[in-house]
This record gives sequence, C-alpha cells and structure tokens, in this order.
Amino acid sequence: MIKQRFFSHSVLSHSLWQRFYGSALGVGCSFVAVSALAAGVVGNAHATTAPQSAPQPHAVVKAANEFALTSSDMALLDDLEHRTFQWFWEAGDPRTGLVPDRYPSDQTQASVASIGFGLTAYGIGAERGYITHAQAVERTLTTLRYLSSLPQNDTPDKASGYHGFFYHFLDRNTGLRFNKDIELSSIDTALLMQGILFTESYYTADTAQEREIRTLANTLYQDVDWPWLRRPDQRLSMGWSPEHQLLPNYWEGYSEGMMAYVLGLGSTKHPLQPASWQAWLTTNDKRWGEYYGQTLLNFAPLFGHQYSHSWIDFRGIQDDWNREKGIDYFENSRRAVYAQRSYAIANPGKWQDYGPEVWGLTASDGPGELTEVQNGITRHFLSYAARGAGRDYTQDDGTIAPTAAGGAVAFAPEIAIPALKEMKRRYGKSIYGQYGFVDAFNPSFHHNNQKLWSDTAYLGIDQGPILLMLENRRSGFVWSVMKRNASIRNGLERAGFRGGWLGNGPAAATPIAAPTDKAADAHQAG
Repeated sequence: MIKQRFFSHSVLSHSLWQRFYGSALGVGCSFVAVSALAAGVVGNAHATTAPQSAPQPHAVVKAANEFALTSSDMALLDDLEHRTFQWFWEAGDPRTGLVPDRYPSDQTQASVASIGFGLTAYGIGAERGYITHAQAVERTLTTLRYLSSLPQNDTPDKASGYHGFFYHFLDRNTGLRFNKDIELSSIDTALLMQGILFTESYYTADTAQEREIRTLANTLYQDVDWPWLRRPDQRLSMGWSPEHQLLPNYWEGYSEGMMAYVLGLGSTKHPLQPASWQAWLTTNDKRWGEYYGQTLLNFAPLFGHQYSHSWIDFRGIQDDWNREKGIDYFENSRRAVYAQRSYAIANPGKWQDYGPEVWGLTASDGPGELTEVQNGITRHFLSYAARGAGRDYTQDDGTIAPTAAGGAVAFAPEIAIPALKEMKRRYGKSIYGQYGFVDAFNPSFHHNNQKLWSDTAYLGIDQGPILLMLENRRSGFVWSVMKRNASIRNGLERAGFRGGWLGNGPAAATPIAAPTDKAADAHQAG
C-alpha cells in the first residue's frame, strides 16, 4: 500500500518557490532559474504546442462581455462562497485570530498567509450576512491585537518575526516561529499585510473598536522594513532566517511577488524605491509569448495570477511595460486561464477526464509520491507540488485543484463557473463537502483499484482565492475596499501605474467586463 503523504507545503519551506522546488534544484536558485529548470523536475513534464482550435485573445474579451449568470450559477456561487467562508470562520482561533495552514488536520502550524485571507473573509462574511458586523469587528480586533503583541527579534525560537516581517508558519499555541526550518517570508508577510490593509479601509466607523483596528493595522503594515530584505540589485529576497540570514532566492518576474513590491513601494515608513519595480520587470520580455493560442506574460501555476489580484483591481491600469504591450495584468491573467483550459482540452499527457470543463493546475496537495505503469504509460504522481502549464514549464500528474477555476471566476467566469459546476456534478461528495471544494483530486490515480484520489483537507491559501475572487466577480467588494487604501494607491503610482480607477492618466484600452453588482446578482437569481 502506498504511503500517501498528505503534508503541507511547509515540508520544503523557505518561500513559495523554495518550498516547491528547493529540494530538487537547491537553495540559491532565483525565480528565473527555477522557471527555466522546473520542466525537468518530474517525469510528466510535457513540451506542448498550441492547437489550431485554441481560443484567440479577442475571443476571450468578447466572451467576458457577453457572459451572464444564470439562476443555477448563482445557486452554486451562493453555496460555495458561504461554505468557503465557514472554513475561515471555524478554522480560525477565536482567542488569537490565528488561522491554520490546513483544516481539518492534526498539524499544529498557523499560516500568516491564511490569516491575511481570513481577515478579508470576515469583511465578506459581514457584507453577505454570514456573520454580523459586530462579530467581524470582534474577530478582526482579536487578530490584530494578538499579532501586535507577538515578539519581533532575531532569536531562533523566541520570536514571531523580525523587522516587521512574520515567519511563514507560527505555532498555533504560542504564536512563535513554528520550527527552525521555517523562514521569515516576504511573500507570506505580503499576503498577511493585504488582509491587514483591507481591515484598515473596511472598518471606517467612528467607534473605539474600529478606530483601534485602523491604528493597529496601519502600525503593523508600516513596521514592515521592506528595504531590509532588499538585495543590492534592488530585488526583494524571498526571506531570512537566523541560521542562514538573507535567502539568496529573490522575486523577479510575473508572479505573486508583484504584491510584495506594491506594498513595499506604498510604505511611508520603510519604502522601497521605484527601481525595485523596474528590477522585478526585467525578465518580462523573455517570458512574453504565445502559449496555447494566447499571447501573454507566462507564469505556469494559476496561484501566481490569483494572489495579487484577489485584493488589487488591475483592470484598466498599466505600468510602463503594460503600456508598451497594450495590455493590463488582469487581461494577462485572463489569457493564462484560457491557455490552461486549452492545454486540458489538448491533454498532451493523456490524463483521465481532462477537457473543457475539467481543468486547473496550481500549487496543491496530491495523491502521494508514487510511480506506476498504467495502460503502458509510466505515471509519476506527486504530493504537494506547484503544478502548472506554461511556456516556462509544465508540471502535471493529473491532479486538479478546484481553486484554479474558483480563483479564476473573476478573470473568466464564462469558463470557470461551468468548470466548477461540472466538477461538482461529476465527482459529487468525493470533492465537495462541508467547506466547499476539497483542495485537490486526481481522476487518474487508481492505485489499489480506487476510482480516483480526493483530498480530505482544505488549505487556507487555496480557499482564500476562491472566496475573494468569487466576491470580486459578484460585487467587486474587496477591490472596492482596497481602492480606498492610500498605501495601495501610493504603491501602484510609484510603480508607474496610470489610468483606469487611479484617475491619474489615460485609461487602458483593454475592454474588460465589470463585475455584476449585488442587485444584478439577485435579479439573475430570480
């Protein structure tokens, strides 16, 4: 019997990319090196070419503008959003506000990234009526007070962070660094700070509690010393540890790292300089090109397209690189979603059930490390891994993560919502339960004659994009709150963004469909 390793991404540690590829490539490889080499990590990496039938970019925009939610669409979104919210509400500790990496699970680490999503989830819950506004205020204030009380120093085991950054995982009982393998993480801190800035701009009432929320949120954010993690070449390191000091891995190229630079540029106490944004952009031209009928800036796993966009509305705003290409980052990520779907339709790896309504590769759990021969084809299955399909690399073992489609609802609802509906219909209770979709499933995994493998856990960093992007598609709520945040605006403007909702220059030319409002949602449901 295979030993199925249902373990967290903490096993590889040292940042998102170090966690996914560090054991295969070694510490010290940059994001660019990882992208170039990752195709050789597993045996199921496939070179791919775009089929003639792949949708073209102009068709993508047209489909978005014509898409309208049906009553059955609304029923699914209502149910999924409520269940996903309940994960954050029930998984979070009401005493401290800490949110686990995964739940249900016997693991004992809290994830600071999960906390960032959770802080945003409570506002969504209040708006949707899942909880009262007073409950959201109470849980938010508990969380911010607890985070503010945690020690920040350079000791290996008596700190929760240093220089305003937080360790990727904290012990759920003490709030301290989970263990000595855990790094002080720039990207996990950025995910936390996105949620913290959401609270600063959402809780605006002139009450003692909401004034305290705003004060604590601003202090936590302004205390992050972004230049401390800046390398001499202006790029942000992925992290630091007392044992190894500054990690050699750094953020470069289109990825979730975008949010860290925007947050750093927006700070008034410890700001990055615009040169850091320009350094981050240097690999864009190398990664721009066609993949499965879409011309885009590539990043293979869909989480890299979802995390920054969950909080920041990039529709119609452009930096210098965008303006040259005549695109914005939102449309770029839309095309990535379409390219993944076209990859699944072509199905070069011949995985079971792949098609127009069963697709979605991103970082997720998997069935376990196992190599088998099925129908004459050698299959290598993975545990937790950064699955993806793109020009930079393809890593695919037949595992589908519903967060890939769920977190793409704001980008491409016309293909993401049918995928969610079909996956729920086809696989039923095996993949859809108390908290919505489980983290992942694999229809091609038939070890010991099982029909498919399905996860038993939910991960905060995968539940988060589902919840936030569902709400952004339905009402634009999270985006609207974040547009009011002075630090986000400042960071975008210092990065060179102009146009659209920023109101500081020409609007972008890309035609993007606006999300429906709640009144329209109710009308569609009726």
